[in-house]
Amino acid sequence: MGIISRIKGRLPVIGAGGGSTTTGPATGESSSAAGAAPASSPAPTLPTAPASDRGDQDAQSFISGVVSEHPVTLFMKGNPDQPQCGFSANAVAILRGYGQPIKHVDVLLDPEIRQGIKEFSNWPTIPQIYVGGEFLGGSDILGQMHESGELGEVISAAASEGGE
Repeated sequence: MGIISRIKGRLPVIGAGGGSTTTGPATGESSSAAGAAPASSPAPTLPTAPASDRGDQDAQSFISGVVSEHPVTLFMKGNPDQPQCGFSANAVAILRGYGQPIKHVDVLLDPEIRQGIKEFSNWPTIPQIYVGGEFLGGSDILGQMHESGELGEVISAAASEGGE
């Protein structure tokens, strides 16, 4: 029996009568779900992760604080170890090459931050990179600055000002 057959054999079959039946993987026997106890207990509910680490701060105050407190800040989709888009992955790869700590904010965790960062910078796309409290741009601009050598200068200046 192939893997697809085994998986299908464990899925509930919804019939026209409104009940469901489940076919056992080894015997092919069916059991009616109408009036019968569930075969397994429901999956445990997982605790909900907090939307972001901003607490009860409004989005603009949070963004302003993060940008001013960290020499290199990246508003991105996902996190540096698991970026959720190619542009965010590209930005992380470039920034990591400079050996400075990167403060990241995952905009997918908080819709208010996701929209708020666009308003804060007046820039419509994510990722967004801030160095020394200044908005640099997105992934493409970061790449251009990296290739020209300008990014290294900006990061070095921000790191020395930030005491890093």
